[in-house]
Amino acid sequence: MITEFDPRPGSARNRPGARDWDFIRAWTDDKYMSFDVRPHGRRITPSSSMYSVAIGEMTMTHFTYGIHVDLDGFAVDSGNILVLTTVDGNTRHAGLRNSTELTGGQTYVVDCAHSPYRLEADTEHLQLNLTIPQRLLTDLSLRWYGTAPDSRLWSRPCVVGGPGSPWLSLLDYTSRTAAVDPAAVASGPAGRHLEEMLVAQLLGDWSRGVGLDLSSPRSVPAPGYIRTAVHYIDAHAHDLPTVSEIAAAAGVSARALSGGFAKYVGISPRAYLNERRLYGVRRELAGGAASVASAAHAWGYVNLGSFAASYRRRFGENPSQTLRSSSHI
Repeated sequence: MITEFDPRPGSARNRPGARDWDFIRAWTDDKYMSFDVRPHGRRITPSSSMYSVAIGEMTMTHFTYGIHVDLDGFAVDSGNILVLTTVDGNTRHAGLRNSTELTGGQTYVVDCAHSPYRLEADTEHLQLNLTIPQRLLTDLSLRWYGTAPDSRLWSRPCVVGGPGSPWLSLLDYTSRTAAVDPAAVASGPAGRHLEEMLVAQLLGDWSRGVGLDLSSPRSVPAPGYIRTAVHYIDAHAHDLPTVSEIAAAAGVSARALSGGFAKYVGISPRAYLNERRLYGVRRELAGGAASVASAAHAWGYVNLGSFAASYRRRFGENPSQTLRSSSHI
C-alpha cells in the first residue's frame, strides 16, 4: 500500500462509508462518467469511501467501493480520459483483446471513447483517479508540439508511471497540495499550474508508452485557430459540418484553415472530420450497437459499401467484426 496519495483534508478522513447504491452511482456518474457496476460474491453491500477535488478543469478522486466489483459499459460520449492509479489492493483492466493487472503504485490510462474498457477491483482496492477532458491533452499537444494526437494514442490504453516515477511523484505532490488547500488547486494560478503539469507528464508518458514521438513531426506550435477548429470538429462531427462552417467557427477563411491543417495537423479538415466520424462509428460498434447499419447511419454514412471499405482501411477489420467482438468484452 502507498502510504500517502490522499487528497482529503483531515476533516474528511473519518467519514463513514456510503452504503446506498443510488447515491454512489450518482456520485460516480458526476465525477467520472456513466458505467455499469456489478458486485462480486456474497457481499454486495458497498462501504464506499468517496472524495473528489477539482484540479483546474480535471477531477481528482480518492475512491473505493469497499467490495469486489466489476465495472463496464463506460459512456463513450463523455469526452473524458480516465487515469486510474491503484493505491491499495489489486485491479484488473481489460480492453478489447487483452488485460492488465495492477497493484499499488501503478496507473492505467484509457480513453473510453476509443477503447472498450472493463475494470475489476478486489475488496481491498483503493484508487486515486483523475478524470481529464480529452481536449486538455489535445490543446497542450497542439501548443507544445504543433500536432494533435490521433488514434495511435487515443485507441491504445497504457500503463504509465510506477513506483519511483516522476508521474507518481507528481500525483503525490498534487494530492498533498489538495489536502492542504483544495480551493487553491481548484482554480486560479495554482490550479492551472498543476493541471498543465499533470497533462504534460501524462501526455509524455502515454505517448512514449505506445511508441509515439509527438515532437518529431513539427517544431512550431499550432496557432489558436487550429486548436479551435479541432475542438469544433470533435464536438460537432456528428452533425457533418462543412469546411466553411468549421472555418467560420475558428474565425478564419476556409482557405486559411485548409492551409493551417496541412501545416500543423498533417491532413485536411475534411480528412480529420472523416477520422472522427469513423471513430464515432467504432465506439458505437464496440459499445454493442444494434447493427452496423444503425451505427453507420447515425454518423451520416449512407452508402454502407463505401463506409465498410473506409472502415477496413482504417482499422484492419470489417465493422461487423468489431460489433461481434463487443459481445465478448
